[in-house]
Amino acid sequence: MSKKLKITARNADKYKLYEEAVQNVDFEVDFYASMFKKYSKRQCNILREDFSASAKISQEWVKKNKNNLSYAIDLDKKILDYAKNIASQELNSDQYSRIKHIKANSQTFFTPNIDLISACNFSYWVFKNRIDLIKYFKNSHKCLKKDGILILDAFGGYEAHQELEERTKYKDFTYVWDQHAFNPITNDLKCFIHFEFKDKSSINKAFIYDWRLWSLPEIKECLLASGFKQVDIYMQGWDDEKEEETDDFYKTKTCDADPGWLAYIIATKQ
Repeated sequence: MSKKLKITARNADKYKLYEEAVQNVDFEVDFYASMFKKYSKRQCNILREDFSASAKISQEWVKKNKNNLSYAIDLDKKILDYAKNIASQELNSDQYSRIKHIKANSQTFFTPNIDLISACNFSYWVFKNRIDLIKYFKNSHKCLKKDGILILDAFGGYEAHQELEERTKYKDFTYVWDQHAFNPITNDLKCFIHFEFKDKSSINKAFIYDWRLWSLPEIKECLLASGFKQVDIYMQGWDDEKEEETDDFYKTKTCDADPGWLAYIIATKQ
């Protein structure tokens, strides 16, 4: 019996490590579908995944239902080529035909008649001023059907303003979230993801993020200014017994001033 290859910095796939450490595509796809059903009173079939990177959400989306279609939009040709290659290996021919990998600017690229647009993992924070953020939101509004919705996520709390590192151990690697620098005058936030391995090797700055830390009131104001009719906030739940976050998100207009929080934002076109 051959030994399992140990994961090291030399042979690791940083995108697969990211998916294991950060993403929960099954949950996200189910959450998107349930939110759309709640607000639009019908089944969601056409997804646009903005800033799609490896497009795992799109992959899971087309697997869930034979009528589902997804547009995976990203500016980076290298990551889009990677996403296409992975999708061709992991999906059957019918599923693969229902993903459109498109190299384009999500802020301006038009795709008509979309049911749901997602811009998650804080990707829209690349827009650092109100003009650019509203421009992206207006384009999203234009792409959606009349009963379409936009789903965003956000994090915050006083720890979001701090320079810190958080380490999470997995079976074959350690995930390091590095909030490297924060400017309270501009709310510019520079973050890195590093991966460390058992052989002491590491991938430093595997992912680099240059964002503006947007607050929930700012995001809501920009969405309403872009034409969205309703904006709701869903905060992540907390298990007091286990002292950890849950996969439950609840709609609310108030929350505690916690050191850290995670939220989804649902914006409806009508």
